[in-house]
Amino acid sequence: MTSLKWKTIIATAAVASLGSLAIAAAPTQAASPVHSAAATRGTPAPDLTPRQLAELPLTDRHLTGHERRNLAVVLRAYHAAEGAHIDVPTFVNSFAEDGVFNDMVAGQAYRGEALGAVLPYMKSLFSDVHRDLKRITVNGDVISIELSIDGTFDGQLQTPAGVVKGNGNKVATPTADFWYLHDGKIEQFNCFPGYSKMYSDMGVKWDWAGAVAKG
Repeated sequence: MTSLKWKTIIATAAVASLGSLAIAAAPTQAASPVHSAAATRGTPAPDLTPRQLAELPLTDRHLTGHERRNLAVVLRAYHAAEGAHIDVPTFVNSFAEDGVFNDMVAGQAYRGEALGAVLPYMKSLFSDVHRDLKRITVNGDVISIELSIDGTFDGQLQTPAGVVKGNGNKVATPTADFWYLHDGKIEQFNCFPGYSKMYSDMGVKWDWAGAVAKG
């Protein structure tokens, strides 16, 4: 199945607020005030049109209205995480009051205000970070997505051994995301990023000899 980079998706997969489309058609344009308002708690869930759905790599296109609205919430969260225009308030407000973002590989959980730290951190590593959505499966309140987190390593990575400075390497991190929603809000987001591939792309090599010596 053909994958679509988010720059292509946001040109067609607009998010609706109170029945009107809220994301601008221009791929590089940041979310409008109307779009940001759509993320506030208590706002009716957005929806996607058949044309917008046709542009997405869905495994099953026969979605109910409830499933379309859930998918729109998730796409809005991805859009808010784009490096060109990260929108922390929209991302955070896409979650329920007790919603949680779990980095399942690093063993980190983010809730409440801590959710707002995730996007700036990724942008500090890859200023142009974006998501290449390859396969999307929607099943009621659960959305499963195969994707790649892509970008240019032009920031700085803090490590126990010191700071790794950006070198301009292109990074493509294979990732699996699982979103669990209720009443139009994200209750749980489990992310499984392939850090080994990401670090390798960044030029960070594992010190196997050092690990053997310590053993």
